[in-house]
Amino acid sequence: MNETSLPELKNFRIRKKLQIAMSKSMEKIGMHEFDSCHFEVVPIDIIIPDLDPVFEGVTIAHITDIHLGQWISKDRLKGVMELVNEQKPDIIAITGDFVSYVIDHVIEDLADCLKMLNPNNISIAVLGNHDHWLGADKIRNVLKESDILDVSNDVYTVKHGDAMIHFAGVDSVTLNKHRLDLVMDKLPESGPAILLAHEPDFADISSITGRFSLQISGHSHGGQFIIPGIRTFVRGKNFLKYPVGKYQVGEMVQYTNRGLGTNVFWLRINCPPEITIFNLKSQNSNNK
Repeated sequence: MNETSLPELKNFRIRKKLQIAMSKSMEKIGMHEFDSCHFEVVPIDIIIPDLDPVFEGVTIAHITDIHLGQWISKDRLKGVMELVNEQKPDIIAITGDFVSYVIDHVIEDLADCLKMLNPNNISIAVLGNHDHWLGADKIRNVLKESDILDVSNDVYTVKHGDAMIHFAGVDSVTLNKHRLDLVMDKLPESGPAILLAHEPDFADISSITGRFSLQISGHSHGGQFIIPGIRTFVRGKNFLKYPVGKYQVGEMVQYTNRGLGTNVFWLRINCPPEITIFNLKSQNSNNK
């Protein structure tokens, strides 16, 4: 880990020690077990303009912000992986922050869990700011070992005959690692496209291209505190405008997943961890 790149180094070290201490305490009192009732599977129908009929009903399971080693333990993550697989998704998409303030203590557990994922087609991912702070190369090695394609600043195309749908990704906006220009250069001119971006407010930029039907993001944890009817008042850098749920940004849909884990505060109120299942629909679908 290149600690010179970490924000507020002293504060970061304090959070690292706090994470280790809290995790050990929770393990001793048996509070790291998985319980499916703690997680919400959220089905979302998404209209994709120009979607070829062969892709009608394709499902994408989206998870984000695992933050392994904090509230999300290895046992909890294994349970989440099984829950994702039970949805039988065609694509699994992960939008970063696999870790929080500790990496060497959890990297093997992360690999063991991610290897459990079993989509019909492929698993894809981008990195978040915490992944870069703790060690992007280590996270990318885990993704490779787990047969998960890193689409950070890249494009993956699913083909069915002449029909295509593209899955693109940008690297962390917070760390200024995103290269939308490279993505646009690699993105074919025809076929609908979906973008993975850790930070949701990037939608203001990606939507301007007119090339993406959907951006899926995390980063905010949904604020970890939601007031019914008004969503959350907890907002921060790169999740000021789109902190939780579904938004229309120009011609593009932005969806911000509430994430799986927590950050420093291991508390959620009216904001359960989320597994989103996107069901792709064409404009001519009879099942809107």
